[in-house]
This record gives sequence, structure tokens and C-alpha cells, in this order.
Amino acid sequence: MKKYLLLFLATGLLFISCKNDDDIFPDVQEEVVEEELKTANDYPTQDFMYQVMNSFYFWQTDVPNLADSKYTDIADPNYIAFLASESDPNIFFKNLLFSKDRFSYLREDYKDLVNSQQGVSTSNGMEFGLSYFGDGNDVFGYVQYIVAGSDAAKKGVNRGDIFTTVDGEQLFYNTEDDNNFDLFSKDSYTLGMADIVDFTITPNDKTVTLTKEEGLAENPILLSKVIEENGTKVGYIMYNSFVASYDDELNQIFADLKAQNISELVLDFRYNGGGRVTSAIQIASAVYGTETDQLFLKARYNDKIMATFDAGDGEDNFTDKTYDSETPLTTLNLKRVFVIATGATASASELVMNGLEPYVDVVHVGTTTVGKNEFSNTFVDDPENNYFYSENRENEINPDNQWGLQPLLGRNENADGFSDYTDGLTPDYELEEDAATLGVLGDTNEPLLALALSVISGQTAKRSFEPLVPVVYISNSKMFKPGANTMLMDGLIKPLKSEN
Repeated sequence: MKKYLLLFLATGLLFISCKNDDDIFPDVQEEVVEEELKTANDYPTQDFMYQVMNSFYFWQTDVPNLADSKYTDIADPNYIAFLASESDPNIFFKNLLFSKDRFSYLREDYKDLVNSQQGVSTSNGMEFGLSYFGDGNDVFGYVQYIVAGSDAAKKGVNRGDIFTTVDGEQLFYNTEDDNNFDLFSKDSYTLGMADIVDFTITPNDKTVTLTKEEGLAENPILLSKVIEENGTKVGYIMYNSFVASYDDELNQIFADLKAQNISELVLDFRYNGGGRVTSAIQIASAVYGTETDQLFLKARYNDKIMATFDAGDGEDNFTDKTYDSETPLTTLNLKRVFVIATGATASASELVMNGLEPYVDVVHVGTTTVGKNEFSNTFVDDPENNYFYSENRENEINPDNQWGLQPLLGRNENADGFSDYTDGLTPDYELEEDAATLGVLGDTNEPLLALALSVISGQTAKRSFEPLVPVVYISNSKMFKPGANTMLMDGLIKPLKSEN
């Protein structure tokens, strides 16, 4: 990506001097007389949020409070009153700044955001999904996989285990605002386990108490192997998050698969909520080819930023090396790839699927994906760096404001100009996970992988894949962590090194 964005941003917040015709604070002059010494510096968190959202937010022109014509400058008494109007940063952000998107968010400590993007979190290591059962709003949880070395691993929790209560309280979900999923936010909680009896979720008398630990690191590459399917060598990779620190390991896995002469590939993204876009470009290039002259994505920002673009700005092509270490990239040069994707598959995972579509036959097995077609970046209170988070500038972040902000900045189109999948990417071969026979990941009898293999071998008619207890998906454990469903454009919206 070209060196355009920070040059644009260096001008700072664009305030336009004009009469304020949309004054939502009619008594502001009285208030300012009473507190005439107040400035934007007295409200650092609110000021930081406004500056970022006014400059970067994808729907900036749709939010009246973010209009460039609303305030004359940062000393405008109306602007100061606006900053003072809500002391709770969460409420200020949600109620006053952004349009009703699904994915912009903030955290009181920016380090929570940064750690989550590196696969590090406070966790007990049990990754789970949530599903309805019965005729009402009752919910059960099913264990998807366990992080190695975690408390859940030590307690003997396994994929396929089922629970219905947390600390004795039956899980339920009616709407986004009417549920008790905050039970999972505790540092320690006790699960009430259940069995499936006659295809019915049935609580038993077993309990498991799990405790979270800080700094639990998860390798997103859960599994890789080669499967022989009727004489065809099929590569299989279970990849659960796009984390930059594992890019070199992932590149080596593709090299190993290539050395074993695979001719088909299954990418298992069923629990992958996204991550770094540069890692997504790397995976797509490893599948299709290191064609650095061919477009992988074109980023669409808000109107202010797009107005500064020249032809070719915002475009990123396939790559021939890893982004950080610049290691030469191994590519399989495939014409077809199978992707297992579900209602927990989002963001950078969907970007790989959509970005490959113009070049490769992408065969989607599973269910409709989330539909997270927007990208974001992490911002902190570091105005000299245009509020972008940089690991090398942590000492420059305002010590009185450690909030981290992750707003949506735009959408990524593929080479055909397509980005309209807000309702999710629909499967070519639809199959829900089966709580009764969840199966072992990577095993050829695991239903979703088995379906993909049957398509490869042309034997889909020889087996019934109808689930006995189909998952009616609601949410998953990753949604309760910082960085959920992230398409992180770090690296791509910063200036590249000069070639001169």
C-alpha cells in the first residue's frame, strides 16, 4: 500500500469553520461561563475517541456528531461541552459517536487489544460454542477445542463435552441485551455438565471448575496433516486465528505439504474469527501463487480519505514473502481449495475466501459465515503518530489515557470489486455441526471434513451427513475476548519503506 494515508492524516482533524446549525447543547454558553477554564485536555479519553472517529470511521458522514461542520475547532465551547456530556467512555463511544455497526469496540487497557491480536489472552483454554436447545431460550455449550497447557486441558475437558449451567445458573439467550453470558467473564466459574440422551440435552450431576490465567498463548495452527483419499493426497490445516507471530511456522507447513505432493487442500476456518490481513494475504498467496502483480484486495475507506486517493491507492497484491521476516513464500499453485467455514468464521477468514474467489475455485463446506466484511486498526492516545498504535511508541501514549480503540475503517473488495457479503458467505455444501457426533478434528470421520473429502473423491452420495443434534449456533467463547472478529489492517495502512 502506498505512502498516502499518514501524509493525509498528518494534517490532523479537519475542522471546518462555519456556523453551527445543529446545536444539540442549546445552553452550552451558560455552562462554559461556569467552567471557562475547561479544555479538551480535561477530557482526554473523549477527545481521543472523537479525533479518531472523525478522521477514520468508515461511516463518519452518517453520524451527525462526527460531522466536520459541527465544531469550529477543538477550543469551540460546544465541542468542550460535547466532550463533557458523558463521563463513561463506553457510553460516550456507543451512544454519541458511532453508527450502529456490529464490530467497532474499545477496551480500557489497549494492551488487552494488542495481546489478543498476538494470540495471548486471559483464558482458561476452553473454546466453546453456544446453541439453543429445547423449545425456549435455554442454551447449552459445547466444547470446540482445548488450548494446550491450559487449565481446561489439566482438568480433562475435551472436545465434544457439553454443559448447560455456569455457577448453577441455566444459560439462556433471548436477545443481545437479554442473556446471562456475562457469567463467562468471571476469572473462575463452575460448569454444570450434560449428556445427550435420546437426542436430547440432559443435565447430569458432574461439574468442572475452570480458572483463567493471564498471558495464555495459543498457537493458531491447531493441526496440519496429509490425508490419503482414494489415491489423492489432501492437505489439511486447522487454523484458528490470523496471528502474525506464527506466519513463518505456517509458511513451513505449506512447504511440508508441498514436499508431500498434495493435490488438494482443506483449510479449516470453522472457529476462526479473523486477525491480521497481512497473514490472510500470505495464506491466499500460499494457496494460489506468489503473483505480486495480481490484485488481492482493494481497500475502501471513508469519503474524506478516499478523496485523497490516486489511482492504485489502497490496493494490495498477492505476496511472494512473509510480511515480517520477509522469508520467501512457499506456494501450492492450486486451482481449487476447500474451506470449512461456519457461523463462527469471520473477517480475515472471509477475506481469504472472497479474495481467492476470482482466481481459485473456493469450495465452501459448512454453514453461512458471519459477514464481517469491514477492516479495522488499533488506535491509542498518541496524536503525534496520528493515533495509530505502534509497539515502538508505547512510551509516547498518554499515561492518563490508556484506552484502546478498534473502529471500522472500511471494506476490502476483491479483484472483481465484490465486498457485499454483510449477510455472510453461503456454503456450497451445507452442513451444521452435530453436537451428538462432533468428532475428532482432523479425523476423516469428523462430519465436516468427511463431507469435504467425499466431494474430493466424488462419493457424496454414499454417506448421510444429516446431524442428529444439529447446533443452532448463537455465539462462541472468542466473542467474549478482546479482538473478536477482527480484520486487522496493521502494516497495510502505514507507509511502506522507501525503495530509493
